[in-house]
Amino acid sequence: MILNRLSLRARRGAVTLLIGPNGAGKSTVLKTLFGLLKVREGRIRLGGRDITGAPPRRMLTEHGVAFVPQGRNLFPQLTVWENLELGGITIGMKATHERIPEVLELFPRVRERLHSAASTLSGGEQKQLEVGRALLLRPRVLLIDEPSIGLSPLVVADVFRVLRELAARGTTILMVEQNVKTALKMADEAIALESGRQVLHRPADELLADPQLETLFLGGAGAADAAAAAGR
Repeated sequence: MILNRLSLRARRGAVTLLIGPNGAGKSTVLKTLFGLLKVREGRIRLGGRDITGAPPRRMLTEHGVAFVPQGRNLFPQLTVWENLELGGITIGMKATHERIPEVLELFPRVRERLHSAASTLSGGEQKQLEVGRALLLRPRVLLIDEPSIGLSPLVVADVFRVLRELAARGTTILMVEQNVKTALKMADEAIALESGRQVLHRPADELLADPQLETLFLGGAGAADAAAAAGR
């Protein structure tokens, strides 16, 4: 997917949800913002600072941007503790060990499995571990792609609760999520994409109440028409 002159803004301390049909460019946005994909044209700014072209390591260490990708991205044979240690490798072991307890406060189920191999955790516990590992860097911005995939509704609620807590503390969260209605209930704002362009940016609660939500989510010509109508 090539992003088509896309311009979007994520507000500080808010949860901004990216929605749209498959192939709309949602995951591409996150990968581009994190430096995994090269920007051919345009700029990326964080707090007014131009960070265009910064590689992932600099995004993490210098700019405070963390990325939790889709799927499972753990070291399965290592313990929960060892996975957390690796997550903080760029800040040193002393700082990592100081921060691990505060991360575990957010994820009591993970804390109970601290010395278990990551492969023995449930899908929900593994996703929480991934999020916790990213939080060791105390990111200003958290990019998270499809956090609910394969999780039960109760576990999804736990993950979303933590994301809301992070936003309340000032972390900017930009999230891709196919479980749109559930995600809209906890998000502050929603941006709809179609064919790599933004077709809608509205408060999440307003979009949740919109009878055209299904059309906007499924995309196609109806999305652009509905977006235009919403802007009148």
